Amino acid sequence: MKAFIKKLPIKTRPLFRQAWPILLSNCSIPLLGLVDTAVLGHLPDGRFLAAVALGAVVFSFLYWGFGFLRMGTTGLVAQAFGRNDSAAMGRLIMQALYLALALGLALQLLRPVIPLMLGWLDGSPTASELATGYVAIRLWSAPAVLMQYVVLGVALAIARSQVVLVLLVLANSVNILLNLTFVLGLGMTSNGVALASLLAEWTAALVGLYWLIKTCRELNIPLQHPPLNFKAMQTLIKVNADLFVRTLALLFALAFFTRQGATQGDATLAANAVLMQLIMLTSYMLDGFAQAVEGQFGAAFARSKKEAMQVFNAGVVLSVATGLLLTIILWLTGYELIKLLTDLTNVRELATIYLPWLGLIVPVSIACYLLDGVFIGATWTAAMRNSLLVSLAGYLLAWWLLQGFQNHGLWAAFLVFNTLRGASLGWVLYTKMKQNHGDKKPAIHKK
Repeated sequence: MKAFIKKLPIKTRPLFRQAWPILLSNCSIPLLGLVDTAVLGHLPDGRFLAAVALGAVVFSFLYWGFGFLRMGTTGLVAQAFGRNDSAAMGRLIMQALYLALALGLALQLLRPVIPLMLGWLDGSPTASELATGYVAIRLWSAPAVLMQYVVLGVALAIARSQVVLVLLVLANSVNILLNLTFVLGLGMTSNGVALASLLAEWTAALVGLYWLIKTCRELNIPLQHPPLNFKAMQTLIKVNADLFVRTLALLFALAFFTRQGATQGDATLAANAVLMQLIMLTSYMLDGFAQAVEGQFGAAFARSKKEAMQVFNAGVVLSVATGLLLTIILWLTGYELIKLLTDLTNVRELATIYLPWLGLIVPVSIACYLLDGVFIGATWTAAMRNSLLVSLAGYLLAWWLLQGFQNHGLWAAFLVFNTLRGASLGWVLYTKMKQNHGDKKPAIHKK
């Protein structure tokens, strides 16, 4: 066993030490939704649970869409950390916080269109009205959530991934406690759940900002107010703009998959949703290694090609081992997992028919997640954007050519999408790393 461990890439152990808190954090993400469901599910009227479900869709779109703030912060700060450039780190952190605060306040302008947004989800009038109140309350948490993204980005950049776990556990604990207090103790309904989320997100944000300030003082990182002009923030905005376009394209791809499943009937839509939940569960695990790679690859990339490739090789070992293990688990227990997620016979039968596609999609997706982490760390965000757009075009073309195979054709197109993502990013990585000869420092921001 010791001989085997010695043969592993040199960065495997430190990468795993950074990854395990993120893995635990990601695995706990579904917990809060389960608690919300359990608390509201015991009320005498199901409309409150429906309202929170509708509102949660809105926030999933909004907050996932702005996830570029964490990714962009990680890549840029990690590179400055790798160069021991404290001044650049302080400037980037403050710029990111300003941008997060500005975007969080700008999201308040969406309040007049909240009913319209919920109308697109086609909920009942009563549930939509309650959901409007839920969103109106929780939207005040937008600045807190976006500033948390910056804090998490810095934590990953400087290899303090334990902070990710602590902040998530804190937010979930406060949220659960307040949920029980407001709904079961004070008799509130969906508005109580919204208020609990609002207070929990601000609590985590304030604690995160306190940690950030304290850590910057310990590391002698000067948090100076940068000039408030476009030119001073140009690099940060460029990186985040690339990531934003990529995120929108990815959201479109997932929405398109859902929409095409819906055209084949409610049972097919439900079966696809069950299988997609299994894919999301595997993605939480694989994304843990990808997020650890972001910070470590970025810092190493700022120093030398050799060190960066050591991080990449360690990421390959950990991601492939985890991905293959998850694939085997899905093959062995997939049907039992489907039964846990639904007791509808027709949905179970359909999901079982399409289950084999997961045995292909999960291992193919290993490259997608790992290379996303590499490209975020290196801030090759334009390449990430272009790769996703090319993959999306291939996905739509494959769907068009395979329409005759109905839902099998849709899953095959999704497999093509993930294959193209991994293959295109892999090719770009090969060409970019080949351009950097020896151990010279890469030209990080050179276009």
